Amino acid sequence: MPKVIARPIKPKIRLQVTEGYRFVNDIVQKNKLNTVCEEARCPNIYECWDRRTATIMILGDVCTRACGFCSVKTGKPSWSDDLEPYRTAMAVKKMDLKHVVITSVDRDDLKNDYGASIWSDTIDQIHYHVPTCNVEVLTPDFKGFKPALLKVFNAGPEIFSHNVECVERISKQVRNQANWQRSLDVLRFSVENDLRTKTGMMVGLGESFDEVVDTMRQVADLGVKLFTLGQYLQPTKGHLPVDRYVEPQEFRDYKQIGLELGFDSVKSGALVRSSYHADEGV
Repeated sequence: MPKVIARPIKPKIRLQVTEGYRFVNDIVQKNKLNTVCEEARCPNIYECWDRRTATIMILGDVCTRACGFCSVKTGKPSWSDDLEPYRTAMAVKKMDLKHVVITSVDRDDLKNDYGASIWSDTIDQIHYHVPTCNVEVLTPDFKGFKPALLKVFNAGPEIFSHNVECVERISKQVRNQANWQRSLDVLRFSVENDLRTKTGMMVGLGESFDEVVDTMRQVADLGVKLFTLGQYLQPTKGHLPVDRYVEPQEFRDYKQIGLELGFDSVKSGALVRSSYHADEGV
């Protein structure tokens, strides 16, 4: 009798609109903020918003890049709002957050610093108006432009994060306007500037187990201390297909290997995303 091989099951998401969710949603809407939770169709939005946390997306909701995994709109941005850093800080204050994650679209059109000045102002405004709140930033690569990166670093975020997103072999397929080595250089530069540094990636895009471990080893050797790893889920039929759904044991193996490689924290699981339970990594 032929052996029956169990197929990994697509992770299920529990949808529950709670008072905590409504509270965060109300503040986000009234302050006219974009969140990656909504724009990127994050599977954890109900859980995170129930915990009164949200990942705020600055610099508009239109990205100049078109990555194969991401559902954020692509096009020519028209955003212009010098008050956004202040409004973001006011939203953080109203939510009474102790830890906030700020991210953004890519703004390759802003040739002077790719939006780094707004990043710096946002960090400064949160620190000024909510001094008890830790600020974690999940940034683009700013095309590797060091003066732009230094603007962000000098604002003093408690955690600097930039994602490698996937293993090097498939990087051009996954994000064809980015550069995998440049992402490593951004992480290295963050560590060299004494920031607590974080990165993350997806699996289920066609990588091998050994390639994932090699990626983890490379970023650990840079001095990165926080690592996240989650299952890629296809946001629409127009995006890259899922190659496979990774078994829970494999995620557990990645976590154990990551801790052995020297990471302080490894979050590894099907629904883990960059900012998932981010406050636990400080």
